[in-house]
Amino acid sequence: MCEGSFVGNVLYLADSYKLTHHNQYPEGTTYVYSYFESRGGKFPEVCFFGLQYILKRYLVGVVVTHEMIDEAKAFYKLHFKMDVFNEDGWRHIVEKHGGRLPLRIKAVREGSVVPTKNVLFTIENTDPEVPWLTNWFETLLVQTWYPMTVCTISRAYKQLIARFLNATSDSMESLPFKLHDFGYRGSTSVESAGIGGAAHLVNFMGTDTIAGLQLCRKYYACDMAGFSIPATEHRPLLDNFSTITTWKREGEVAAFRNMLKQYPKVIERGANGCLVIRPDSGDPVTVLLTVLGLLEEKFPVTKNKKGYKVLPPYLRVIQGDGITYESIEAILNALMEAGWSTDNVVFGAGGALLQRINRDTQKCAFKCSHVVVNGEERDVYKNPVTDEGKRSKKGYLTLERNSSGSLETVQEGQGNPEKVSRISGFVLKFVYSLFRTHDPDILVTVFENGTLVVDWTLEEIRHEAEIELMRKDQLSTNGFGNANVEILDLRRRLPAFLASVRHVSIKEKLKGYKFPELKTEDCEQKYISGWGPGGQKVNTAQNAVQLRHLPTGLVIKFLLGSPNLKGRLFSVSGIDRTGGFLSH
Repeated sequence: MCEGSFVGNVLYLADSYKLTHHNQYPEGTTYVYSYFESRGGKFPEVCFFGLQYILKRYLVGVVVTHEMIDEAKAFYKLHFKMDVFNEDGWRHIVEKHGGRLPLRIKAVREGSVVPTKNVLFTIENTDPEVPWLTNWFETLLVQTWYPMTVCTISRAYKQLIARFLNATSDSMESLPFKLHDFGYRGSTSVESAGIGGAAHLVNFMGTDTIAGLQLCRKYYACDMAGFSIPATEHRPLLDNFSTITTWKREGEVAAFRNMLKQYPKVIERGANGCLVIRPDSGDPVTVLLTVLGLLEEKFPVTKNKKGYKVLPPYLRVIQGDGITYESIEAILNALMEAGWSTDNVVFGAGGALLQRINRDTQKCAFKCSHVVVNGEERDVYKNPVTDEGKRSKKGYLTLERNSSGSLETVQEGQGNPEKVSRISGFVLKFVYSLFRTHDPDILVTVFENGTLVVDWTLEEIRHEAEIELMRKDQLSTNGFGNANVEILDLRRRLPAFLASVRHVSIKEKLKGYKFPELKTEDCEQKYISGWGPGGQKVNTAQNAVQLRHLPTGLVIKFLLGSPNLKGRLFSVSGIDRTGGFLSH
């Protein structure tokens, strides 16, 4: 519920013209189904993030009351100078549903990387009396464009930096701290800083945007998502509010002596005493090469295994001025050509990261694709003659992996999104493929009738969003190549792990279940060449165990391999008796 917001009422979370739409649908309309997608843009794929925040913040629970309706009715009469407010429709929601929204939203996992021009989430009404409710929330839900676009850009930065780090460094360990978020003060509001700052933290762990940390803590179950270090102000010389310039030019040495007194670990030059030099202005390429040259004259510089120069571990440089995707590439190219490893530099981004974007950066759109009118199913779409790129999708939509493993949207109900749910009794949905190539529908129900169905954690989202170079690095360091083939007694491992499962439906199915003794014949060994439990790409022979003794046909898969992964849950999937897809 939107408590604490100056809006304070979900009846205000829409564009004005939405107030007039309930009586514009054909008579007999009972169902409206819409979807959200990125139709293209600067990057060919998007990293989906932020819908969960919007759902938790504004839509979960009892969000409509008679008092809210009374207030909104009076407000809109003043706004329109006439009665256009759908009082009966909103009263129906309070009286029949207790003020909870009769809507169903299906979405890709947060952190999923999806090519543009694909469905990312769908929304539909679950009460035929309120078909207008689906598109009422277009205004609010489309704002997912912002965290998703920041997350996409941040991930693109990560891919770029990783490419140079992989080419010039002996290790990828420093990558999570290579791009620091300085965007708080340049954001349009505290809330936008929190949303954008959290989106950046999907990919990196360095930030000065405290609002982003708080959002991750409250909405994504992460006590501390990012880190920072003590730092001086870096304002112009005559700015008397700077922590350095208040000492005046003649007191500059005393200012730095004070810093060393306050933060003595810098003097130790140990693992916790890294000194980071920050140039303030000028051409980034020229300035960084100059600074590195000066530091090379005073400190012991070594060469790594790839032949690139590296400052001692207690010394690094951060470039926080003029940082964009394009400037980082130019900087890292210049450093590499001059023989310097990417290890030496860290970047800080503000406006370019959190603010230099808009909804058209990734061409985000929300469109209706299916309705039911007087019992007749109708696929609907727009097809403007002046812009083919704005042609919308039609019918029920599913997001599936094709035979080559690529994601694609199946339109017009051809992916049969309702097929399983309309069959009475239990039907086991296609088992989650280890190759992720034949999933029936990757969209999962995340919100239904006022309830949050799935609650992703930031840790899970980070695993999902991880870039390929880091997956390969994790693969090489996690010892996948030295797997021991064995069948474990997983019976004792299951209860503890499943107790932590957050999916409500899975919890309910497993409540009080007694796990049987497992025998070798109860298990199935398979060759795995797909995605590991932490998101790692697994290319070597591994063994999975499928347990088929669970209630309602749930399938549990465990990955067997190196000692630190034995018995770790790989996936849980199946269909509950109401037709809902379970996946964890």
